[in-house]
Amino acid sequence: YFYHDPHNFTIKIVVKILFYLLNPIFVKIENPHSKKMEKHYKKEGRYSYYEAGEGTPIVILHGLMGGLSNFDAVASYFSTKGYKIIIPDLPIYTQNILKTNVKSFAKYVKDFITFKGLDRVILLGNSLGGHIALYHTKMYPEKVAGLIITGSSGLYESAMGDSYPKRGDYEYIKKKAEDVFYDPKIATKELIDEVYESVNDRIKLIKTLTIAKSDIRHNMAKDLPKIHVQTCIIWGKNDKVTPPDVAEEFHKLLPNSTLYWIDKCGHAAMMEHPEEFNRLLEEWLIKTNL
Repeated sequence: YFYHDPHNFTIKIVVKILFYLLNPIFVKIENPHSKKMEKHYKKEGRYSYYEAGEGTPIVILHGLMGGLSNFDAVASYFSTKGYKIIIPDLPIYTQNILKTNVKSFAKYVKDFITFKGLDRVILLGNSLGGHIALYHTKMYPEKVAGLIITGSSGLYESAMGDSYPKRGDYEYIKKKAEDVFYDPKIATKELIDEVYESVNDRIKLIKTLTIAKSDIRHNMAKDLPKIHVQTCIIWGKNDKVTPPDVAEEFHKLLPNSTLYWIDKCGHAAMMEHPEEFNRLLEEWLIKTNL
C-alpha cells in the first residue's frame, strides 16, 4: 500500500492511475440512470440529477464515470422511509481540466446543494465519491448532518501488483475489472467493454491522471481527526481495491465513526449486497437519530 509521502510521488501516481483506470470505472454498469429511475431523473440549469422521496435529504456521490443506477436499491428503499434521495451527475470528465480535482468536485456538490435550497444533508459516497464527500465535509462542515462512506478513496489504495496496464490487452483489463467484485460474474462483457474503451480514450486518460494527482494532493489523513460529524463506514471484507485495513484506518481517524462489515463482498457493497447494505445503513441512521 502507498501512503501519503511526497518523496514517493512518481510511484504513487502510477498506482493511482491503475486504481482509477481499472477500478472505479466499474460504476458504469448500465445506463447512467436505469429505466426504473428514469421518471425521477431531472435536468435543471447545469445540473442533472435523480430525486425521489420526501424528508431528510441524502445526497449520493458516485465514483468515476458516474452510474446513478448503482444506487438503485438504496434510492428505492430509503425514498420510501422518510428520506429525499438525490443523486447528482458529477462532472468528472466534463469540467475544464483546471477544475478536474477533488476540491473542485467538492465545491460543485456545495453549489448543487445550495441550488436545491437544502440546508444540511447526509452525504453518501462510494470510491472517488467517498473522497469528494469527505473533502466537502472538511470544507463545509455546517452543511453536513451525517456522512456515509463505502469503498472510499482518500487515504490509500491497493497497488495492482507488479504489472502495468497494457491498453490494448483486453484480457488484462477483464481480469482487473473482475477483481473489483467478490463475484467476478458481476463484471459483464458490457462492463469490461466499457472499461476497455475508457482505458484507450486519450482525453479520459489525461483527466484520470489529473484526478490521480489531485487524490494524492488531497490525502485526508491529517484532516480526518478534525471531522466530527457522525460517520457510517460500510465495507466489503473482500475489497481488493480499498482493502479492509483502509476501512480500519478511516475508523481509527474519524472520531465519531461506526464501522460495519459485509462478508463475501468487494468494492461495491451497495451493488453486491444491496439488502444488507440497506439494513446496516438504516440501523446506523436510527442509532444516530438521522
